[in-house]
Amino acid sequence: MSAPPALQRLTSYARGGGCACKIPPGELEAVLAELGADEPAYDAPAYDAPMLLRGLDGGDDAAAVRLEGDTAILATADFFTPVVDDPYDWGRIAAANALSDIYAMGGRPLVAVNLLAWPRDLLSFDIAREVLRGGRDVARQAGCHVAGGHSIDDAEPKYGMAVTGVASAERLLRNDAAQPGTLLSLTKPLGVGVLNNKHKATGEVFAEAVATMVRLNRAAAEAALAAGIRAATDVTGFGLLGHLHKMARASNVTAVVDVAAVPFLAGARDAARDGFIPGGSRRNLDWVQRHLDAGGYDELEQLLLADAQTSGGLLVAGAIPDAPVIGEFVDARDDGITIVLR
Repeated sequence: MSAPPALQRLTSYARGGGCACKIPPGELEAVLAELGADEPAYDAPAYDAPMLLRGLDGGDDAAAVRLEGDTAILATADFFTPVVDDPYDWGRIAAANALSDIYAMGGRPLVAVNLLAWPRDLLSFDIAREVLRGGRDVARQAGCHVAGGHSIDDAEPKYGMAVTGVASAERLLRNDAAQPGTLLSLTKPLGVGVLNNKHKATGEVFAEAVATMVRLNRAAAEAALAAGIRAATDVTGFGLLGHLHKMARASNVTAVVDVAAVPFLAGARDAARDGFIPGGSRRNLDWVQRHLDAGGYDELEQLLLADAQTSGGLLVAGAIPDAPVIGEFVDARDDGITIVLR
């Protein structure tokens, strides 16, 4: 990994870190519920609005609009506070995380714009340049242009991207298309939340966690499309349990998770036992608890499954190469339980 150009620890400027700084899912849903779905009608009759395929009501990773024929345009935005101290790595992680929303929909990113908030009186712009360089390099790896962006002076540093992509309108990977009898796969190990929290507290660097976060989900998305899979999402700030609950609820199914099959990064379990559990992970578990049949697993195991991930893998309704199968979808239960741990 590259060395930071200055001695400041970036994570010391952030109240949270990475996707663990998201607004809690329960609070967010309460706000969005009052907005409702996008209305198809517009006041201006001359405006021929393209068809919205996936929007606010679906809980998907990106918005999708049919452009013409089978072409859908995808749009998303994602940014967060520093998750690691190395600015170049933070930029790479934030870009991979933003691009992941496009891959989670089965799309290909085309162009991104930077979103940067910077405490200009506290941190050198040399550091900001490294953050932007990291984002640019990962976008180039994805074959995605970076064309400008927007920046503001802010007390807390934040970075991410707004990304536009393209996909087949008929082959979108959706949050609500999981079917009973379908296997459940996960393409990256869990545990970056607790490891990043330990990094923030101690300065210890976890190279495997960084390598996982900067890895694009492109190959996983391509494999899912090649296998004819229709349902997927990425695992980020709401943790495995939170994103799986959203998928199961939207698809009207129940997910059965084989806990022993869920992959974790080295050191994640020890970090959790030592108390380096992000507040976001605890809020995730609180939100999903009433929909969870924990099957006798203790709170620590549940918190690891709810760990707030940054640039996590894809959660796929089906089997694809090189991704462990961690469970299956079954018929929906009538008691509100969407996830069963076994």
